[in-house]
Amino acid sequence: MKYLIVIEPTSTGFSAYSPDLPGCISTGATREEVERNMQEAIELHLEGLREEGYPIPEPSTSSSYVEITA
Repeated sequence: MKYLIVIEPTSTGFSAYSPDLPGCISTGATREEVERNMQEAIELHLEGLREEGYPIPEPSTSSSYVEITA
């Protein structure tokens, strides 16, 4: 499965979250680090859902860019 993650710059690096997995967030000093950390966070999040007997959410969020003239 592929889950969309949103990566945002912060004053100390980057933070990320997945809209399909509420509460699943991570941080990192670099973009690469936050992507690695989010992969681990998603795996742990899904493992926790399985252990508690909750359904695994299907990835449903998508992204797109719109171009505008400034």
